[in-house]
Amino acid sequence: MPVPDLFAAGLARGWKVHDGSRLDSDLTLEADVVIVGSGAGGGTTAEILSGAGFKVLLVEEGPLRTSADFKMQEPEAYASLYQEGIGRMSKNGAITILQGRAVGGTTLVNWTSSFRTPEPTLEHWAKEYAVKGHGPADMAPWFEKMEQRLGVAPWAMPPNANNDVIRQGCEKLGYHWKVIPRNVRGCWNLGYCGMGCPTNAKQSMLVTTIPATLDKGGELLFLARANRLLLDGDKVSGLECLAMDARCVAPNGRKITVKARHYVLAGGGINTPAVLLRSKAPDPNGRVGKRTFLHVVNFSAAQFEQVVNPFYGAPQSIYSDHFQWDDGTSGRMSYKLEVPPLQPALAATLLGRFGVDNALRMEQLPHTNVILALMRDGFHPESAEGSVSLRGDDTPVLDYQMTDYTWDGIRRAFHTMAEVQFAAGAKAVLPLHADAGYVKTLGEARSLIDGLSLELYRTRLGSAHVMGGCAMGEDTRLAVCDSLGRHHQLENLSIHDGSLFPTSIGANPQLSVYGLTAQLASALAERLGKA
Repeated sequence: MPVPDLFAAGLARGWKVHDGSRLDSDLTLEADVVIVGSGAGGGTTAEILSGAGFKVLLVEEGPLRTSADFKMQEPEAYASLYQEGIGRMSKNGAITILQGRAVGGTTLVNWTSSFRTPEPTLEHWAKEYAVKGHGPADMAPWFEKMEQRLGVAPWAMPPNANNDVIRQGCEKLGYHWKVIPRNVRGCWNLGYCGMGCPTNAKQSMLVTTIPATLDKGGELLFLARANRLLLDGDKVSGLECLAMDARCVAPNGRKITVKARHYVLAGGGINTPAVLLRSKAPDPNGRVGKRTFLHVVNFSAAQFEQVVNPFYGAPQSIYSDHFQWDDGTSGRMSYKLEVPPLQPALAATLLGRFGVDNALRMEQLPHTNVILALMRDGFHPESAEGSVSLRGDDTPVLDYQMTDYTWDGIRRAFHTMAEVQFAAGAKAVLPLHADAGYVKTLGEARSLIDGLSLELYRTRLGSAHVMGGCAMGEDTRLAVCDSLGRHHQLENLSIHDGSLFPTSIGANPQLSVYGLTAQLASALAERLGKA
């Protein structure tokens, strides 16, 4: 029996949606609150505000795609559901950045890993960045609320073989490992989460908060890029949006103007700073787009005798934080170990080389495991960090500068990943680097990794997490917003997304965004109700 398409049913019931690509003239819309971005921050905020009786308009640059469109086909999914058609990269082209761009944002295409913000991270923000009201005790009820709302629980099924490499290797070595909580209900364990969930099991914003908002009389505008805020003194007087073509490649010449009492930016760590930069919003201390973090990731592949089939089953279900806090909060660069799912196109890119070399590596895909290490950037003064600026066409780009401190973490992570893979029974290991080949013993791996020249383009680097760029905090010299997400200079503007984080999280950030924005949106609803 086919899975019912929630959106088809809702639209038949009269949900109000506007498709920017189909406008034949300019449009003006009005709402109590307009929210830019329909991902974790925007969706959560929309549900809470519409539930409190406010008329909400959600604005999304990307297309509306629903379960009926999700065919588990990489070419189709990557081109339509990801920023820049999965071509978003750091300014120098050395780091691939995976972010969603469709109704539901990155929650539509992420791999479902749902961690609370680590306590040391929250404590560090309070101490170093004058963040108030977000300590572990303050946040616990908000995390719990969103875990219940989105079905977050440790994955109950056995891990697939790709994830089980971490468990087996860590157990052999005496390293800590744990099961990953996932935001799913009735998951079919397909493994194609990165292409949109065809069974509506993933509790993304597409199937949870956005339908709840539309049921309460909220509206959705998609294929519309929030271009700039219209400013009048210390207030926002409107939002100008550019309607996009059906492929979401370029504006189609139509404009949409939105008038609201309050404006919320929730476009994420690259797009939210971009709106402020295009709007020439007040920024007396030059903080917009600064201190943007990536959890920059490196990878290690391994071949096994047994079949791994790393493209099937829950993409991420086991992790290790053994090295995450081993030198305190702001000691040497530390990292979290997870695996990526390896659908063929993604795997071919990751495994590298060309022609026959790549074909031979891909021939072994059913027997291949890959581990990744997420660097916990932003906690040490010498950590790599990024800054967002605008290209000539006003689209945003992230300039992420690597440092020796971060490269040291990358090298140690290569060693750890190889150690775990051999302990789990790998017959050969390949650090994903242009100068590396498969090696058959841990000793060979150690000497190979020690000899690698770690530099951009030669080392395979990626990221699926963008954090920071509009930091929150009470010190206006350091922060764009206060600890409630209120813009320090514009009184009816809030930011509700991962751009608020003063550093990276040290864990996949979706639940951090859910919990934080649930707290901020509830406070905003209260303020608007009294105004």
